[in-house]
Parts: sequence; structure tokens; C-alpha cells
Amino acid sequence: ISRPGPEQMEEAYITASHCLPSLSPPPPPAPACCSSRYALSFLSCYGFFVAYALRVNLSVAMVDMLNNTGVSGNTSTSVCPAHFNPPRPKHNHTASVYDWDSETQGWILGSFFYGYILTQIPGGYLARKYGAKWLLGLGILGTVVFTLLTPVAADLGAGYLIAVRVLEGIGEGVTFPAMHAMWASWAPPLERSRLLTIAYTGAQLGTVVALPLSGQICFYLDWTWVFYIFGIVGIVWFILWAFLVSNTPSTHPRISEQERLYILSTLNKEHSPLGNHIPWASILTSLPLWAIVVAHFSYNWTFYTLLTLLPTYMSNVLGFSIKENGALSALPYIGCGLLAVLGGQLADYLREKRFYRTVVVRKVFSLIGMIGPAVFIVAVGHTGCNYILAVAFLTISSSLGGMVASGFNINHLDIAPSYAGILLGITNSFATIPGMVGPVIARALTKNNTIEEWQSVFYISAGINLFGAAFYTVFGRGVVQPWAVHNPHSHGN
Repeated sequence: ISRPGPEQMEEAYITASHCLPSLSPPPPPAPACCSSRYALSFLSCYGFFVAYALRVNLSVAMVDMLNNTGVSGNTSTSVCPAHFNPPRPKHNHTASVYDWDSETQGWILGSFFYGYILTQIPGGYLARKYGAKWLLGLGILGTVVFTLLTPVAADLGAGYLIAVRVLEGIGEGVTFPAMHAMWASWAPPLERSRLLTIAYTGAQLGTVVALPLSGQICFYLDWTWVFYIFGIVGIVWFILWAFLVSNTPSTHPRISEQERLYILSTLNKEHSPLGNHIPWASILTSLPLWAIVVAHFSYNWTFYTLLTLLPTYMSNVLGFSIKENGALSALPYIGCGLLAVLGGQLADYLREKRFYRTVVVRKVFSLIGMIGPAVFIVAVGHTGCNYILAVAFLTISSSLGGMVASGFNINHLDIAPSYAGILLGITNSFATIPGMVGPVIARALTKNNTIEEWQSVFYISAGINLFGAAFYTVFGRGVVQPWAVHNPHSHGN
């Protein structure tokens, strides 16, 4: 007789939960309105807004930081006919400009991720051991401080700017692992997709606001103010985070007793006791974890390629001005954020109503969010100078990518909630590599900024995305793994 697999055990658990009476029924769900868990979700959204605004503002500012008159590889002409470029205010000539070639630009844009990768696994471990509140808060605050120093570093030289960006990455590297570790204590299983997509949608919102606003700031002021303004926004967030957030429901001074009992009762069955022992061997040999690693790496290759180089493509190929550039570069992330939030609602609806098992939901959403972007990013390379079609395909590509927010992106909490921060640190470490090497490779392949060169960049991104989608579909899982709990079982969805 064959032993049932974890997915079959999950189905059996679901059936039993309907048939067997509960000796101690869990408390009813606490209302979402004015709840502490949703307050945490929205304040986390603001935090990721800050984190991504600080990450992407350089992508637009870089267009304005370059001396585009006579430097090899940085001419002011584009492949396609240039769009109308309105005259800029006369006072916008105080900031310095620099003679950086395309290779130097690639290193500057990718340098953030060399610091970012260093604090992924330590961030998950420290958040689990000491709590996520101050780790996440101080990490983003550190990024804010170095963002404010960016104009000074640029004046000192490209090497200093690269160093500052690396330090920004070190501070921001703890954010996702710490946030995942915090949600392991705050998110009821059947509300995970909703709560986490609200929180992580801040990344898309930060991108959506920072890209067009950076273009406007560069146009009306100068590029230095991009870093000063967003730095101030980050300081405001840190003050709110310090006074309003607690590590766990048990330590929150303003949470209602109903909500506290609801959260703790829904989580206590799937958490292993917190201690110093971490099953590293089991974690590192877990195939479901490596499925997330491959999917995360593959998706981020496309995501980071667009995140760092889309303003360059808009300027050098499609011929958009600095004022238009930021707004058009933001369009893809508006769709991404919307589909992430809507997808989170749909994913939890499908799981809560028990129409689909967790693993099915995670895989379907991941397939849509990886195959769709691959198809449309290839299509972008074949639109020529039809800038309307190019922007439309870029927008559709990134919008569909928002579906992974309810796919592999939160699968860590399904397979090992007690170690979710550590697992995200591991997967995000690998997923950071595309941000390190992707811009460098892309700029090396597009030295002449021809459409054919950019087609190569898009084909590479699409191929990696398709491989990651296939790997995750085969090896991804949706239940708590045996090494993550003493009595492993699914939470019934």
C-alpha cells in the first residue's frame, strides 16, 4: 500500500475538517475594519513604498545626470523619432552632470543589489530571533540616510556613488525577510494572500509614484531633489513605524482581545516552538524551497531588467523626454500593483471556499504571472517605433507579473511559516543576482541602443521566465513541510 503524499493528506484533512466536530471551536474571525493586522498591512505598504521609491529613483535621475553632448555611448539622439521636448525652466541648470559610459551606468544601476544580497539570510535569522520591527525599521532608515547622501557621492565620483548604493542595498536587504517573519506571527492562514498583497503592493506603488515624480522633479528642479524629497518621505515613515507597530499580537498595546485570540488560535497549530535550533540541512535540501528559489530568480530577471533599464529604453530607443519618461515608465507598475491586490483577494477566496487546494492556487497564479510577462516582453522587441504598442505591451507584461504576489512569492508561509523569514532570505538572495548582473549584461548587449540589441535582452528575460515557471509547476508544494513542525499538517486550504 502506497503512503499518501502531502497533497493527498491536505485533501484528507479538508474532508475531515468538515465531518468531525471540533472539541474547542476557534474564535470567530475578528473584523478587518480598524484591526491591528490590517493597520500593520497598510503601514507595511507605506514602508515598501519608501523602499522601492528609494531603489528606483536613480533609474530616472540617471537620464538627467548624464552629459549627453559628445560622450561616446551617450548621445542625445534616439533610435526612434524624438518626441516633443518642452523647454526646461532656466533655473534647472545647477546640478552637475557626468561623463559616464554605458558600462559605468550598468555598474551604478546594479550596485544596489551587491549590498542587498548580503543581508537577506542574516535578515531572516535576526528577525526570527530578535523580532522584525526594529530590524526592518532601521534597515529602511539606513537606506534613507544614504539616499540623502547620493548627490554628494555622485560629485565625488562614480566609485563613491557605487559604494553608497551598495550601503543602501545592505540596509534594504532585510526588509522582505523581516516582513515575512513578522507576518508569520500576524497573518491568519486564510488571510495571508490579502494581507501580504496589500503590504507588498507598496513596492509597486513606490515604483508607480517614484518614476513619474522623479521625472517631474528633474524637469522643474534638478536631479538632486529626487533624493532629498524621497528621503524626507522615508523619515516620516520611520517615525510612524517606531510608534505604531509591535512585533507580535501578544505585545501590541492597542489590539483588541478578540483579534489577538483570533490570530493566535489560527496560528498555534502550524508553528514549531521558537528556539535556537534551525533545521538547516532539511531547509537546504527541501525541493519545494528550491522550486521557489528558481521561480523567484527567474521572475526577478525580467522584473529587475525593466525596473532599472526601462527609463533608458524609453529615452534611448523610443525617444521620450525626461518629463514623459518617468510617467510612461510607471504605467507597467500601476497594472502590476492592481493585479497583485485583486489577485490576493481572488486567491484567498478560492482557498477559503475550498474550491482549490493551496498548491493549485499558487501554481496557477505563478504560471499566469511568469508566462504572460515572457510573451509580452518578447512582443515589445518587435513593435519597432510604434511607441503606443510598445508601452501597451510593457504595461501588460508587468501587470500580469503582479499575479505572482499570490503565487510563489508567499509560498514560504505555506511550507514553513515558523521559518518564513529565513526561507525568504534564502530565496531572495538568489533572486537578487539578476539585479546584480542583469543591468550589466543588458547594457553590455545594448552599447549601440539598436532595436535588435534590445530584442536580445528581451529574449533572454523571457527564456529564463519560462524555465522558472516550468520548474515551479513540477516541484512546488502548498503544505507545511515535515521538518517545519513537530506534527505536520495543512491548515485546511
